[in-house]
Amino acid sequence: MRPARALIDLDALRHNYRLARELSGARALAVVKADAYGHGALPCAQALADEADGFAVACIEEALELRAAGIRAPILLLEGFFEAAELALIVEHELWCVVHSLWQLEAIERSAVARPLTVWLKLDSGMHRVGLHPEDYRAAHQRLLASGKVAKIVLMSHFARADEPDCPRTAEQLAVFQAARGELVAETSLCNSPALLGWPQAWPAQPGDWVRPGIMLYGATPFEQPQARAARLEPVMTLESRIIAVRELPAGEPVGYGARFVSARPTRVGVVAMGYADGYPRHAPSGTPVAVEGQRTGLIGRVSMDMLTVDLTDLPQAGLGSRVELWGRQVPASEVAAAAESIPYQLFCNLKRAPRHYSGVA
Repeated sequence: MRPARALIDLDALRHNYRLARELSGARALAVVKADAYGHGALPCAQALADEADGFAVACIEEALELRAAGIRAPILLLEGFFEAAELALIVEHELWCVVHSLWQLEAIERSAVARPLTVWLKLDSGMHRVGLHPEDYRAAHQRLLASGKVAKIVLMSHFARADEPDCPRTAEQLAVFQAARGELVAETSLCNSPALLGWPQAWPAQPGDWVRPGIMLYGATPFEQPQARAARLEPVMTLESRIIAVRELPAGEPVGYGARFVSARPTRVGVVAMGYADGYPRHAPSGTPVAVEGQRTGLIGRVSMDMLTVDLTDLPQAGLGSRVELWGRQVPASEVAAAAESIPYQLFCNLKRAPRHYSGVA
């Protein structure tokens, strides 16, 4: 069997969820959209089922997959509904939905829902992606209550630059949110992972409020620089494979497509069963860190579809069959992402073909 695989540590996932609860003192929706950022939505939701306050997904298809597997906790649709016909399914499966546009509000007003909805009313506080305009926010809240179709409203927004600790934009967005809500008394939800880890002033003041940990659940930092709270996270995914061939090259020899690497000294090359078809970033340059049998070294040459090459020159104990960690506890995904000019979110979400193996299953 091809040795490439992704090891998913569900005990680490639970640790990271508990850290989100500890840091915030609030309830936490575990964000498992995009197949739990490539970690497997069903196993991750099942691992958290006994302690998560709820889950968040992007769309109703993802929510229905969880419900079909027996997940009964609240599930929030972060993008709300895409057409009014989904409201019947939202009611049937007891889902919560974000309302971020006036057309969604109007669809709820026109609907004949069998039971009142739980709505998370989203404000555009400055990210300018989705969300109601601040001038429309309190009126929208009032219209939802007056419709008789809504049982509960949570006030929410989303920060655009909370992963930049010195950027004033998060404080500005927080001020816009506070001004837009005015005297509205309701549960709130502002903090995603970077806000929860890096902006204590944005944490909810009331235990009944909500945070929305995403990337931190999976043990990756959203910050480019070291950050004290993020250092407490435990990596959930270890992407690994093995050396399947070894080459001894003299100085001056090219390696891989395009001859992007030419040996400057006699070089021992290890060929690893891992490539961009598995989700490893094709543009990762020579020097991108890997660990071979627990010792760090780097990529050499261009990543190809099914294989990549690593430098074994200074690792005489490594050879055919040696274990290679592409990212995990020894090689943080954030380091690989930085080298490839990407982000951990994308590395995880791009994972494919390499089978997932789970530990820490309850």
